[in-house]
Amino acid sequence: MGADDYRRALKEGKKEYQYRLQIGQTPTLKSLDSILSHTEILGQESLGLVQIPMDQIAGTKYEGRCMSFAANFMPIMDEESEFGTKWSLLATAHQVEGIHDSIVAVEYLNEFYVVEGNKRVSVMKYFGAAEISGTVTRILPQKSDDKRIKIYYEFVDFYRYAGLHNVVFSKEGQYVKLQAAVGKKPGEVWDTEDKKVFQSVFYQFSTAVVRQNGGQLKHVTMADAFLAFLGIYDYDEIKAISGDALNELIVKSWKEIALLEQVDDVELKMDPTDATVTMFTKLLGKKTLKAAFVYVKTPASSSWTYNHELGRWHVDNRFDGLETISYENVDETNISSVLEDAIKKGCDVIFTTSPIFAEASVKAAIAHPEVKILNCSLNSSHQYIRHYYARLHEAKFILGAVAGAMAHNDRISYVADYPLFGVIAHINAFAYGAKMVNPRAKVYLEWSTLKGVDVNKNIAKVNPACVSGVDMYIPERGKQHFGLFTYDYGKESKNLAMPVYNWGHFYEQLISTIFDGTWKQDETYKSVNYWWGMSANVIDVFYSNNLPEGTIRLLGLLKETIKSGQFKLFSGQLYSQTGLVHNSKEEMEPWEVLSMDWLADNVVGEIPKVEKLTDWARPVIEKQGLPGKKGI
Repeated sequence: MGADDYRRALKEGKKEYQYRLQIGQTPTLKSLDSILSHTEILGQESLGLVQIPMDQIAGTKYEGRCMSFAANFMPIMDEESEFGTKWSLLATAHQVEGIHDSIVAVEYLNEFYVVEGNKRVSVMKYFGAAEISGTVTRILPQKSDDKRIKIYYEFVDFYRYAGLHNVVFSKEGQYVKLQAAVGKKPGEVWDTEDKKVFQSVFYQFSTAVVRQNGGQLKHVTMADAFLAFLGIYDYDEIKAISGDALNELIVKSWKEIALLEQVDDVELKMDPTDATVTMFTKLLGKKTLKAAFVYVKTPASSSWTYNHELGRWHVDNRFDGLETISYENVDETNISSVLEDAIKKGCDVIFTTSPIFAEASVKAAIAHPEVKILNCSLNSSHQYIRHYYARLHEAKFILGAVAGAMAHNDRISYVADYPLFGVIAHINAFAYGAKMVNPRAKVYLEWSTLKGVDVNKNIAKVNPACVSGVDMYIPERGKQHFGLFTYDYGKESKNLAMPVYNWGHFYEQLISTIFDGTWKQDETYKSVNYWWGMSANVIDVFYSNNLPEGTIRLLGLLKETIKSGQFKLFSGQLYSQTGLVHNSKEEMEPWEVLSMDWLADNVVGEIPKVEKLTDWARPVIEKQGLPGKKGI
């Protein structure tokens, strides 16, 4: 019995050994001693007796033990050797009464290395065991800016209250999201039942994914895929259903999981597609269309909603065959029912105008593939819906140039709201625009969402020549200062210029593709994100007569050159607060612009940490993402 098993295991071992040699990889087990010989260690801690996931046992601690096993822990020693005899006896014992003795292991960066019990691990792996008990010591690497180290220390924190070894992420910030996704408060300890239920659901999910994918995921971890799944379906919902029902949900939403495996997962479309309308595409188009627009607030109380509502009015009057409806004051508690209502009312296309609606939009799109759903957000990648946003930094650069020209004392204040993914590009574009016109200009950055900060008092201390404040007019507030305006403490300010979102132009061009049948030409295996700007007439700058004639001419020149692509905003020598960040005639790549997590050298201020923000600001951050963190 044991001898036959050894021969089969030996065959697997030699096959793995030869395969690794052919592709230029080390054919035997990894040795932790070899790894640590070039690594700085911070310390170690005892985890006691734990259940070790077999698929996380990567090797042996001692280099001398490596030569007995192939990289998959299968034996490569001759059957007649002492090693072969002991392995065979262990295999027989396992089948008769099981292996009950625990091993001794070291854990380092989410992988386990066997100190004592290598043959037991080999036998258990051969028989397909999921885990083995072991006394484990954790070795902690020196903290650094290395991405893997930073993620690992997030895991160490997570382990202290969850006690789960097999939840391994490939991105930063995911453990906090998982804690929230399973209904736990930050730092809340998991009890035994919590762990048991989670492990059961996670195991069923992992098994179904492997079955659907024909093997393990390659570019992301199973935890990455599971968290993405929890972004579509509620944890309480999936833990209450059967394994078959869970498998059915995975099949329905497989494109979302498969999208994670794409190294370059987003198709960023900077301008409308030049689509050719043929007789065939006309047949694919629609003669009548019903569209829904979903808003967080009302047009009267929110400039963001007001601008989207203007866009709805525009297309309502533009297309004879179009009927539109809108939903106001929608939030995360009622978005799902609103989407279902829109679908029941026969809507062919739905525009959800806030990042907080992305997850519900994906879920609705999976359930109703006949409906086209688009979500207004930047930092997202989903297969079942498309995303759209506008390149506001183009307008901000122009406003910065105007501010630089008007800053008689070289001081400009800039009020931002959320330190979101993409927002830093707005600040830097404004600052570089001001610097282009006035090399002495300083931009004093204020955040309206910081706890315990009086923005108006800070602006008064700076006493700037002008202020960049709320971008757009809010009807409910009546007369107010918005966009760029002059500042003279105690005196009346004057509006100078403001950025404008022309959502009507965006919606018109998108809806046209549905009417003429060219919508499908943008279909791809990637997530489709429309990021249009002045060249598509989606962004503009309006100005007042309070500007000098020369400044108005400069503003017009910048608009035309940016629109035509002749002027590159983020090109040449660009300096941040800490040094040179770009030195090329070519403009930064779009994702470099979107993911900026640094401030221009003429900005006075900093990017705040999440913990410094007000409680009502944090949910927005969670949905849209922080600077430099690509993808939800």
